[in-house]
Amino acid sequence: MYRGRTLSLSFPPFTPWVKRIIIACAAIYFLQVILGAVAPATNTYVIHYFGLVPLFVLHGMIWQLVTYSFLHAGLMHLLVNMLTLWMFGSQQEQDWGSKQFLEYYLFCVIGSALTTIAVAYSPLPGVTPATATIGASGGIYGCLIAFGMLYGDREIFMFPLPFMMKAKYMVAIIIFVVVIATFQPSQGGIANFAHLGGLLFGFLYIKFLPRRGIVYGLSERYFRIRNDYYRSKRRRAARKFEVYMRDHGNVPGRFDEYGNYIPPSDKQDGKGKSGWVN
Repeated sequence: MYRGRTLSLSFPPFTPWVKRIIIACAAIYFLQVILGAVAPATNTYVIHYFGLVPLFVLHGMIWQLVTYSFLHAGLMHLLVNMLTLWMFGSQQEQDWGSKQFLEYYLFCVIGSALTTIAVAYSPLPGVTPATATIGASGGIYGCLIAFGMLYGDREIFMFPLPFMMKAKYMVAIIIFVVVIATFQPSQGGIANFAHLGGLLFGFLYIKFLPRRGIVYGLSERYFRIRNDYYRSKRRRAARKFEVYMRDHGNVPGRFDEYGNYIPPSDKQDGKGKSGWVN
């Protein structure tokens, strides 16, 4: 990659979740190969049980929305996906943190699966809900579009080709190729819609969802609502306390907008000290 005026040919680090996903996919593929050699029928069963079969998902096998991404059809399929994840996912995990990266990756994987299911039940020719889809391409293409959107001006050495290209142009070319291939049944059929699903959901995440992630945004909203609720309870309790003090002939202090008590002797300039904290 090219950063500023410095050309770096070093490999990216193996960040925690990138490394775990790569190890998991490699180990599962190894098991696929063993099963295929020992009992070919068992391997077919694994693909239909853990791959993405829209018909089965709608009949309750919802784990397929994630598990399909750990299965691969061949060694090159596995190597290309894992190399792409390593080259582009590591940068995002470094910048976002492991939790948000994992959230983003799963968001793209599941979004890709939902896209595939929707297309499988569409009237498009050549698609059927009984077709199995496997591979991590949905999450991988999500990582690609995120890299193009967030690091678009970073230049990438197009090894083994002897030239460099900005990330945003490289991603645009990949998207163009995927769109063309999607409508060529001989080039992958319904599986290519999984690629488009990963691109679409990756774009939606970067463009419209909270900058620090869905889980963080939901937790922030939850705690904001919870704190507003407790503040409103304290304000109601403060009003009742003021009425009680006046009814018994005492001179009450006052409460600020957060329900914090301000004694009568500490009312200077609208500020006061209180043992109550917000």
